[in-house]
Amino acid sequence: MKVLITAGPTYEPIDPVRFIGNHSTGKMGYALAEEFAAQGAQVTLVSGPTNLPDPTTASIQTIRVETADQMYAAAREAAPAADVWVFAAAVADYKPRNVAEQKIKKDGDTLTLELVKNVDIARALGEIKRAEQFSVGFALETNNEVAHAQDKLRRKNFDLIVLNSLRVPGAGFRHDTNKVTLLDAGGQMTNFELKPKADVARDIVRTVLARLSREA
Repeated sequence: MKVLITAGPTYEPIDPVRFIGNHSTGKMGYALAEEFAAQGAQVTLVSGPTNLPDPTTASIQTIRVETADQMYAAAREAAPAADVWVFAAAVADYKPRNVAEQKIKKDGDTLTLELVKNVDIARALGEIKRAEQFSVGFALETNNEVAHAQDKLRRKNFDLIVLNSLRVPGAGFRHDTNKVTLLDAGGQMTNFELKPKADVARDIVRTVLARLSREA
C-alpha cells in the first residue's frame, strides 16, 4: 500500500522576514505516517514547516515544503500512485498577492495587505481521485462541527473525515492529545475519547484499513 500524507502548517511569505501561518505542529500527520508505516505501507509525507525531525523509518519519505503552492505541487506528483490520501495539513487559506522583496519598514499606524485565495489542495485532488483511491480529510471546527464536517466531506470527495473541535480542552493545535470523531461518506459517525495523538493515529489507520478490507 502507498500512502500520501500532508502535515503541518504552510507559511505564506509577506516579505523576507514575515509570513502568514498558523499554530499547527504537524504532530498528528507525523503520527499517522508512523502508524501507516508500522502497518507495512510506503508513505510519502509532505510536511510544511515544523520543529519535528524527519521520521527515520525507512518506509517514510519526507518532502519538506513551506507554501501551499509547494505543498500542492508535491502532493499532486505523489497522488496518482497512492492508494490512500490523508490531508492532515493546516494549509493557509490565503496568501499575500504581492511579496515584498525587502523587509517592509514601519511607516504609519496601519499596514494593508491584499490577500488572494490559495489552492484548495484536497478539493483539487478530489476532482481527479479514482474510484479505488481512499481519501481522508480533517476538519477543525469551532461551531456547528458535524454539519461543517459533513459539508466538507461532500465538497472535497473524501471517503472519511476526522473532526476535532477547538472547544475541547486538550484537542487541536499545540497539544500531544486529540479527541476526534470520524464521519464517513455513508453517514456513519464514530466518537473517540481524548487520547495521545499516536493512539488517535492508530484509531484512524485501523478505520481506514477496515474500510479498504471491506471494499476489496
